Amino acid sequence: MNNTLTIILTLLGLSVFGQNNPTDEAQPIVAEGRLLYKSEMTSWYGTDLFLENYKDRENIGGYFSYTDQDLSKCIFFSKADKPKVIGTISFDSTYNTKTADVNLTERDFTKTENNLYEIRKLALTEINSDTLFKTYKNTNLNLIPLIIGQDKKVYVLTGPQNSGVVIFGNDYLLTFDENNKLLIKKQLHKNIIPVYYGSKEEEGKQTVGSMHSHLPETGHFMTATDICTLMLYGKFAKWEQHIVVSEKYMNIWSCKTDQLTVIPKDVVDKINKDQENRNKKDKKKKDE
Repeated sequence: MNNTLTIILTLLGLSVFGQNNPTDEAQPIVAEGRLLYKSEMTSWYGTDLFLENYKDRENIGGYFSYTDQDLSKCIFFSKADKPKVIGTISFDSTYNTKTADVNLTERDFTKTENNLYEIRKLALTEINSDTLFKTYKNTNLNLIPLIIGQDKKVYVLTGPQNSGVVIFGNDYLLTFDENNKLLIKKQLHKNIIPVYYGSKEEEGKQTVGSMHSHLPETGHFMTATDICTLMLYGKFAKWEQHIVVSEKYMNIWSCKTDQLTVIPKDVVDKINKDQENRNKKDKKKKDE
């Protein structure tokens, strides 16, 4: 799809759908994707800072991240039957490691942290015991526990161990009730979708973007995991956009602005047909 068509689609997505605007309908998913992104960014930088300052590696049982008012916190807990927090790394919105607060005071979990720890622990047990969850060479499964109001969830993303690749798919969602009982576990994408960038063959070339498609069971919109992945890796890949095509919509994510525009497929088909007719007319004029 050329840049002109992208601009047309974006303008359409922003202006013509009124009350049934699918872009607006997808915003709760975008918001959840942003929360996943914040958690992963906090874990990335928090892990580096913690390991620089904490030397007893044998005592580390694991970690997770969460948002506490205006701060993003990555906490590490001990390897024990009743673990304690052994490190708290706090960031503001810049994720600046120079201004982050590194606190290695041992303490008990807060109520929120204990709930996050419990659902993460339950999710890890499911991953280790259910063949639904798959692992692939040169990847890691990253667990992201979220508590949003009364909703308790653990997302599982597949992250690459090697540079030069962005991984979509092989992602999962586990949902828990208020008592931390597992309600639903499901695979979001039915396969793993590696998208490579930065190869020697591409040196000197500008990669505009990338795309993948969704089966009906994955949903018509981008998933929260798609959005998290694009916010984490899209700028490394130097993409301008990523497109997800479903039966009903074309989802266009701008890697420059971190915004989603959703276009109905019938509108896309109409624009493509119009562009095809224009190209035929232009070719006819040139031949005359």
